[in-house]
Amino acid sequence: MKRFLLGLVLVIWGGALVAAEIGDDGLHKTPWMRDTFKDLREDLEEANAEGKRLMVMVEQRGCIYCTKMHEEVFPVPAIHDFITENFFVVQINMFGDVEVTDFDGTTLPEKDMVKRWGALFTPSIYFFPTEVPQDAVATQAAVAHMPGAFGRWTTLNMLTWVVEEGYLGDEPFQKYHARKFAEQKG
Repeated sequence: MKRFLLGLVLVIWGGALVAAEIGDDGLHKTPWMRDTFKDLREDLEEANAEGKRLMVMVEQRGCIYCTKMHEEVFPVPAIHDFITENFFVVQINMFGDVEVTDFDGTTLPEKDMVKRWGALFTPSIYFFPTEVPQDAVATQAAVAHMPGAFGRWTTLNMLTWVVEEGYLGDEPFQKYHARKFAEQKG
């Protein structure tokens, strides 16, 4: 019975799951992640040029919650495809030394930028609008933040809410998610 249910879930979600590889830095790597100079101003410009939304993921080596997202959530074809089609994803290593330039021009090693942003949990995923003021700090500019691992429906609904610019409307994400979840179940 368990095999039947797993098979049914895979069919419903549109195919097989493919887990991310682990990079030299110990972080999960997916095809939809971008290897950039980690200048958020340039990343936003490139995302906009591609008609995508900028998404920054703070992760760390050995994070069980990052592993959960990369093994159980991101590989789901509907989610993987939605991210690929709609997001420009930049990964930040919570304890890394690669320089990151924030929207306000401040440049710090990843680990210090993460402290500046006050990110305490991994994964921490930040979503940005298409325009960010030049003097903004990333966490102030973000239109949404996912602090930690979430399930498939919550993640897909958050991604959709950001792309649909739900943050500009009157329906907060929690109500949007509850409505969408009820629709998805029914």
